[in-house]
Amino acid sequence: MNIADIISKDAVLDNLQAANKRELVQVLSERVAALSGLDERAVFDAVWERENLGSTGYGEGVAFPHARIEGLDKVCGMFARLEEPVDFDSLDGKPVDLVFLLISPENSGADHLTALAALSRILKTEGSCEKLRKARSIDEIYAILNA
Repeated sequence: MNIADIISKDAVLDNLQAANKRELVQVLSERVAALSGLDERAVFDAVWERENLGSTGYGEGVAFPHARIEGLDKVCGMFARLEEPVDFDSLDGKPVDLVFLLISPENSGADHLTALAALSRILKTEGSCEKLRKARSIDEIYAILNA
């Protein structure tokens, strides 16, 4: 699965501001809902419910909030680079500044896991996060994600 299959350049946000984890999830839910045609509240509720099961902040400043949502027909997502890191209850206790929100159709078990694995591979590749943090434009961020 290619990242270009999951997000478009319109789904990349740079210098996003959020005061805390909840506000961050709200902003990302609002933006991905607008791109996917879903109800913003339904997206937020699903992602927040999943987040309450355990933080999706895996460490090193990266988080993968995600959920399966009724009414969606394909896996889609949104990437954000934050202006200032926020506490995300990450496994390593470090604040988050790179976030990839992923939403998938309700019955998309394999596709959902494949997408999470693809994203994880990219962001765990040595140097990728540093490149994303140093990127100077949305075009550059998008190119790094799709490398």
